[in-house]
Amino acid sequence: MVVLLAKWTVVLFGLFFIATGLLMLFAPQKAREILKKAGSTNLINYTEITVRMIPALGLIGYADFSRFPQVISVVGWFILGTSVVLYFVPRKWHHSYSLKSAEILKPLYFRLNSPFSMLIGLAILYAVF
Repeated sequence: MVVLLAKWTVVLFGLFFIATGLLMLFAPQKAREILKKAGSTNLINYTEITVRMIPALGLIGYADFSRFPQVISVVGWFILGTSVVLYFVPRKWHHSYSLKSAEILKPLYFRLNSPFSMLIGLAILYAVF
């Protein structure tokens, strides 16, 4: 049961990457606005960090059953570790970083990066199925 839950968590994570890629391709300004909100309030900041941990745990839990167990495990642990670190980074730093990133990443750059997001999503799905 736990393995099945982990599997479908990872599947949803892959679909999230694909959906994000589509958002970046077709609505790059909306993606940029979302990026600007990262860390903007305590609720957004800590919800974002906590939600990141869910697919990380799914990746860790499903790694042994995937096509690439070591890669999936390392990615899961990396996401989990960086999430824990972000709990201790002041929220204002996190928000400042997202604002600076959004300033650098013009809509064209979101569009250019969208295929990479979709490819990561497809790679995640390939690793699971």
